[in-house]
Amino acid sequence: MQQSLPGNWRDRKRYLWLLGILAMALPLIGGGLVQATGLSLFWWFAPLFVYLGVPALDFIFGEDRNNPPEAVVPALERDRYYRWAVYAAVPVEYASLIWAAWVAATQSLHWYEYLGLSISVGMTTGIAIAVAHELGHKTNPFEQWLAKLALAPTGYGHFYSEHNRGHHVRVATPEDPASSRYGESFYAFLPRTILGGMRSAIAIEKARMARRGHGFWHWRNDVLNAWVMTPILFAGLVAWLGWMALPFLLIQAVYGFSLLEVVNYLEHYGLCRKKLPSGRYERCQPVHSWNSNHIFSNIFLYGLERHSDHHAHPLRGYEALRHFDDSPQLPNGYAGMILLAYCPPLWFAVMNPRVQAHYRGDLRSANVKPALRLATSAA
Repeated sequence: MQQSLPGNWRDRKRYLWLLGILAMALPLIGGGLVQATGLSLFWWFAPLFVYLGVPALDFIFGEDRNNPPEAVVPALERDRYYRWAVYAAVPVEYASLIWAAWVAATQSLHWYEYLGLSISVGMTTGIAIAVAHELGHKTNPFEQWLAKLALAPTGYGHFYSEHNRGHHVRVATPEDPASSRYGESFYAFLPRTILGGMRSAIAIEKARMARRGHGFWHWRNDVLNAWVMTPILFAGLVAWLGWMALPFLLIQAVYGFSLLEVVNYLEHYGLCRKKLPSGRYERCQPVHSWNSNHIFSNIFLYGLERHSDHHAHPLRGYEALRHFDDSPQLPNGYAGMILLAYCPPLWFAVMNPRVQAHYRGDLRSANVKPALRLATSAA
């Protein structure tokens, strides 16, 4: 039962936040539909639902620009229901992964069925990075451990360190590997962010360990203790199910972390913080992140799309994130925008004019691809 909040305000989305758990169950639902109908198409249920169903539901339900009153925020963040709604996603993620690994290794699937199952699970483990994102921002050791556990299926444990201590420090600057540049395609961004994020996480943890008087190879190293969960998980599943499980595990992991990176691509595209005379960058504000208020996909991703408030106030819980009128707005939710990002000409046609409008036509203040900035300067 929802506790009483100041002014008798009620969170109308309170029980809808459980849809985040549904995202973790998409492969299981797809498997059930295969059994019920005999249609192999449903091995691809997760990407079909996310890329076709979610944009349609965003269109149907529209946007919500309402914010919770500030007076109720402390009570919202004390309400343990919102924490358990996130915790519950992790065991469902693992149930989908383990069931699908068993199917991939023991059932006679055609290659396109095997691939569909692997991509469906990658969709789920990729979305689970949003769960890890929410948990990783908390100071509770249990939640931090659970964040690393949610990251293990994709092998992206270093995200825990890099996102919190790297990306949030350098966001919307040319130095940030997770902030995409105006004129940069997703396919150019992808290797830069994967390698840059990994290098950044290692450097962050090396420096942190040194400050504590430890070497890099120490069990308290957050990159290493998060990374080690992946080979343990994969080795356990291969020992149980045999080598046929390994291609499945690798495919879902690669697709899962690429899903994170395409989301990174669209969250800060072309946006840049001003550099101050001191050499430091201005404090991150809502204008430095692309925002979306689409109802369904925001609930599906635990409020991740209200990214402008998240970066301006990173410790604020998902249930209390706000819309700001001055934050730049995406024309669709993340699922629809991901499809655009996969097609660079469409992405540039839709998003470049929005970046230009945000900076009133003066791209000197934007985060522009270096080659494009040089070409523009030369012209």
